[in-house]
Parts: sequence; C-alpha cells; structure tokens
Amino acid sequence: MDTNKRKKNILISLTFIFSLGIIMIFAVTIGPANVSFSQAANIIGSKIPFINNISDLSNVKNSQETIILQVRLPRIILSALTGMALAAVGTTFQGLLKNPMADPYIIGVSSGSALGASLAIVTGVSISIGYFMVPFAAFIGALISIFTVYNIARIGNKIPVYNLLLSGVALSSFLSAFTSLLMILNSNETSQILYWMLGSFSGKTWEHVRIAFPFITLGILSLYFFSRELNLLLFGESTAQNLGINVEKTKKLLLVLGSFTVASAVAVSGTIGFVGLIVPHSMRLIVGSDHRILIPVASLAGGIFMVFTDTIARTVLSPTEIPVGIITALFGAPFFIYLLKTKKTIGS
Repeated sequence: MDTNKRKKNILISLTFIFSLGIIMIFAVTIGPANVSFSQAANIIGSKIPFINNISDLSNVKNSQETIILQVRLPRIILSALTGMALAAVGTTFQGLLKNPMADPYIIGVSSGSALGASLAIVTGVSISIGYFMVPFAAFIGALISIFTVYNIARIGNKIPVYNLLLSGVALSSFLSAFTSLLMILNSNETSQILYWMLGSFSGKTWEHVRIAFPFITLGILSLYFFSRELNLLLFGESTAQNLGINVEKTKKLLLVLGSFTVASAVAVSGTIGFVGLIVPHSMRLIVGSDHRILIPVASLAGGIFMVFTDTIARTVLSPTEIPVGIITALFGAPFFIYLLKTKKTIGS
C-alpha cells in the first residue's frame, strides 16, 4: 500500500471514528428526559481518562447523569458493538463468497444463533449454569447452521452462490419455525424467545456490555487478521491457491470466526437482519474492496447504522418501543430487492 493511499485510509478511518462518537453522544440526548448535547458530552467526558479534568458538570443534575450513564449509554454502546460485529461478518462473508448478497441473517447464521439462545432459555441452563451459557449456545447454533448451509450448497468442491443463498433462506425459515414451536410449547418463556426473534436493546445494562465487548472485539480483530487472504480470494480460488492460500481451510476458519462473532452479538441483542448486507456493500462503493481498510470502515459504519436505527426504534412511537430488527428490515428488505434486480451474477 503506497503512502498516499495509506494516509487516505487513515483519514477515512478517523472520520468514521469521529462520526461514530458524535452520533453516540447525540443519541444519548434523545429521550423523555431533557439532556443537551454539551451536557451529555461533559457527563461522558467526566468518565474518560485525560479529558475528565476539563469536563464541566456544574450545570448537570444528578438525575441527568444517572440517565445518561446507567440507562442510555450502555444501550447505545451495545448497539454500536452489535452493528460493528454484524457489519464485519457481512463484509467477510461477501468477500469470501464474492457476492454482495451474502449476509449472516440471510444465510441462516443469525437464525441458528437465536435458536441456540432460545434453547438455552427454555431448558433453564442459562439460569443453572450462568448467563455465559446463552452466548455459548448461540455460538453452537450459529456454527451448526452455517456448516449445514455449507454442506447443502456444496457441489463437489465448489459452493455456487445461488445454492448458498437458497439454502440459507430455507434453513433460516426452518429454524425460525422451530423457534416459534418452542414459543408455543413454552408459553412462560414466550416473551423472552420473541425478544430473540425480533431483536432489541431494551433494558440493556453495563453487564451486557462487559459480556459482549471482549467476544465481539476478538471476533472483529480475528476477521481483520484474514484481510490478505480475503483480498487474494477476490482474484479467484485457483489464484489464491497458487499464491499459497489453503482455500478450504481459510473458508472454514472464516465461517467459524464469523459464526462466533455473530453469536456474540445475537446473544445480547437477538436476531437483527440486513445490517451485514447494507453496510458492507455501501462501504465497498466508498473505499473499494481492499479488506485491510474495508473491514474496519464497514465495522465503524455498522456501529453508526445500528445506533441510528436503534434511536429510531426507541423514539419514533414513544413511549412504545419498536424492536430494532423491524427497523433494520424496513431498510434492508428493499435494499436486498434492489441488489437482486441489479446484480446479474447471482446464479453464476
């Protein structure tokens, strides 16, 4: 990467980091309690090392500080983390499969995660063993789901994208139906299971952030580690193989890492679709297909998109809250139709 391109990429990354920070501060000001942007910035800044000494809390009420730090901020941080995770996985899957319609929701990973988490809830293991059992069950569900889709779609040593998408849609429908059956058979846990199916950040606390942060961060960094391999795969599997890439091993590793990352997000947010479809495709148009810059920028953009949609979800019909998965679907479904109409290589 030449010096000018590296400087440009750094500038783009810093712009998205700054934008994410601004929209997060703006989002914490929105709600029934009146808090200004400057008050929110000072409250948050008072908890950040090196800038806490310049934060002015003289015009901030204790109730405002409690609302920002204990109610709104953990929810917004968690929504940003979830958006980053889903966008990073979507970017990886699109690069791996060389198709902009590959998405963890569409190919069944999110549905598998939600089913795994739902089984952990209805069997009671999340209570008897601990909350970490829910993310673990979500990961197992995602892993089983993606490898089922992988093996159904495979023809010899190849995986036609058309087969993969159809297999993913079919399996996702089957898993959603099974989850619905769990709701009928376990009426006491219906509201909890419905939460996983629709996706929501309502009632999230710092405990959820502490649980999700290390797993999501590890997942995104692991995916970024394979940026070079993803770049080489864009030239074709034969070329990548000739350049020393173990293609099948790389595919399996990325599928596992992607499943792990999605499961970490789904375990605290439920099933949220289309983030991994819209954001990576849009960012690819802005920064190109180099995954060394595309994965971090798409991750940041995913965080921005999720904070934006979650803010809509909790305020547009206030005091009633809409599950954020509904909002992302309203954005994502038309976008998916657009891709279907404009991309002519899906069946190749």
